[in-house]
Amino acid sequence: MLTRTSKNTNRRHVHERIRKKILGTASRPRLNVYRSLNHIYVQVIDDLHSNTLVSAHSAEGKKGEKRIGGNVAAAKDVGKAIAERAKAKGITKVVFDRGGYIYHGRVKALADAAREAGLQF
Repeated sequence: MLTRTSKNTNRRHVHERIRKKILGTASRPRLNVYRSLNHIYVQVIDDLHSNTLVSAHSAEGKKGEKRIGGNVAAAKDVGKAIAERAKAKGITKVVFDRGGYIYHGRVKALADAAREAGLQF
């Protein structure tokens, strides 16, 4: 009998396959995306030193302010924020790691906004 696997399990297998090919270095770190139901999270990672250089997420904001992060507009804001923070640290070129998610919707909006803000990948 065949067992049914969850979407997240399938995504993790795809992500493992992607990670075999992608490596973030100090000169060209990896831009990693994690997409939950309510928010979207992004990190710029140097894999050689196992170090997170910059991060941003849609749950950021002032205390007491409710942030809605499960939409394309929030993903665009996060893309702009990560690009600005990376440029402030002197990072202009990255390798995009979509995290096993389909390059569509929030992931695509985040990538396009990061490109428009000055990141190259």
